[in-house]
Amino acid sequence: MNRPAAPAAPAAPVSSLPDFDPRRVPVLGVDAHLPAVPAAAQTAPALRARFANPPRWEPEVLLEKRFMNREPAHASVLVPVVQRERPTVLLTERTAHLSTHSGQVAFPGGRADPEDASPADTALREAQEEVGLDRGYVEVLGTLPTYVTGSSFIITPVVALVRPDCVLQPNPYEVADLFEVPLDFLLDPAHHRRHVFAQDGVHREWFSMPYQDGEKTRFIWGATAGMLRNFYRFMIA
Repeated sequence: MNRPAAPAAPAAPVSSLPDFDPRRVPVLGVDAHLPAVPAAAQTAPALRARFANPPRWEPEVLLEKRFMNREPAHASVLVPVVQRERPTVLLTERTAHLSTHSGQVAFPGGRADPEDASPADTALREAQEEVGLDRGYVEVLGTLPTYVTGSSFIITPVVALVRPDCVLQPNPYEVADLFEVPLDFLLDPAHHRRHVFAQDGVHREWFSMPYQDGEKTRFIWGATAGMLRNFYRFMIA
């Protein structure tokens, strides 16, 4: 991102949940009764075929309850499937000082620029600026339906294959950490937990997919988990 500051800064967005901690909200249920996406469907050829001839399907999560007072903005994220022997998804942990979604697990991505030719172009540009992922290592497969966050971002998820020999250089201003989660973990509903939060007139529902990465728990939730849930629905349809 690293763009020049605007001539006049807009008022800071106001959140209705200033001290909200999703880790402390109880789990209402886990979807272990749903089938996992077969391993054979997660290979590069199978993913290419899936996006080339998509099935009839319905996304499960499209719109979050609005919790931040700001103008809507279009954005794209890259859903980078790293082509390892056991495919993984590359994710970031955002730095704590960012104005929105600070400290959260996220896909590489960000706000669209007028110069971007397409949502995929936005996702590729942002991934290069944010984590140093060169476009030459990326093969875009297609997009999933837009996802509207409670912070008023209209996000297009762009699913892509990424070569495992890619060289990454995260932007320290935006990215506190980079890590990978096995794709088969994320596409198994036994790891999809449901949450509901209601307080002071605010009602929110979301998924979480906590992943134990060594001694650290990567708490995947909210928009990132919602887009991954839609990816699951697309793959299992």
